[in-house]
Amino acid sequence: MIRLRTLLFSLLVALALTAAFVSGYLTRAALQPDGAFPLLEEAYRSLRTHGLYAPPPGKALEYGAIRGMVQAYGDPYTLFVEPPQNELQNEQLAGEFGGIGVTLERMPDGVIVLHPVPEGPAAAAGLLDGDQLVQVDDLPIRADTALDSVQAALRGPVRALVQVRVRRPPTWEVVEVRVRRAVFDLPSVTWHLDGSEPRLGVIAINRMAATTPQEIQHAVEALSAQGALRFALDLRDNGGGLLDSGVQSARLFLSQGVILQQQYRGKPVESVRVTEPGPLVSLPVVVLVNGGTASAAELLAGALQAQGRAPLIGAPTYGKDTLQLLLTLSDGSSLHVTAARWWVPGLEHPIGEGGLQPDIPVDSAQPAAFTQAAARYFFGPPP
Repeated sequence: MIRLRTLLFSLLVALALTAAFVSGYLTRAALQPDGAFPLLEEAYRSLRTHGLYAPPPGKALEYGAIRGMVQAYGDPYTLFVEPPQNELQNEQLAGEFGGIGVTLERMPDGVIVLHPVPEGPAAAAGLLDGDQLVQVDDLPIRADTALDSVQAALRGPVRALVQVRVRRPPTWEVVEVRVRRAVFDLPSVTWHLDGSEPRLGVIAINRMAATTPQEIQHAVEALSAQGALRFALDLRDNGGGLLDSGVQSARLFLSQGVILQQQYRGKPVESVRVTEPGPLVSLPVVVLVNGGTASAAELLAGALQAQGRAPLIGAPTYGKDTLQLLLTLSDGSSLHVTAARWWVPGLEHPIGEGGLQPDIPVDSAQPAAFTQAAARYFFGPPP
């Protein structure tokens, strides 16, 4: 077992050294099922014995090696994510987090400035807008401290205390504040009445999270109460998220049919269907898309287009038709591994071949043109 662990570690270290070496190793490893990697051991010993510089501390070599392995894998959507970033991504996809209620702004000199959310825990505890962050618990904040690391330190178990030290203008005295974390919703959906056509309600979905289907329904209710008669789902620059969120969101608007089909390596094709009419099947709706609309957002848009439920207004979408499994590793990092390909039946052009094609093209360089086209579609040209 000890030898196996050593060999695996050697594998990771060597992979970090050069992509060419990685590629050669993968070929060799495939031919050596017994797990023996003598060339890698030799390379690591050479580095350790003859290298001018000491190996970096901690997991730096392992993380670099994993990145090299993933790069050699050759799939742009298979990714390695370190623990702080992985935690943030998980929170965003879940739709909530435990934090203190601040946004962070990095100044040109590297200083991190706090902007407390009104009525949030940080504001209630006495942190002020413009406070400069000095330390979070045991984490000193320097000019090179990554924002992701700071955000991860501020987040944590709900109701737990976090100790924050700040430098406060204009005297720049150091103030220490203890803040109790609380749950904050991270909305994936915002909405408003169109400024030029108040009968049009615009529902902007910025990512496909677990809470998105419920948020869409809430947005429709709120806009209807404000007088909206027609609706635009704005998926511009929505890079995706949870594929199941795209499926459940599509089900809101559809009464029947297949939403998507998918296939894992070596497995039969699976079909995901509408099992009963959704609550928004009669809602008059169009979908706004552009080149930043991708993945699960393309699934939602494509399902509505394929069944003639809603026209697409805008520009061709990104064209991502693969599914990634998020596999959490033992230290809180993760691998996003491409595991399946999916498609929407009934589309004239498959999503993976140039993206979704809009029914009503507009110039992406003119943001107002999207909602103007939606208003014309529903209400005709302005008088």
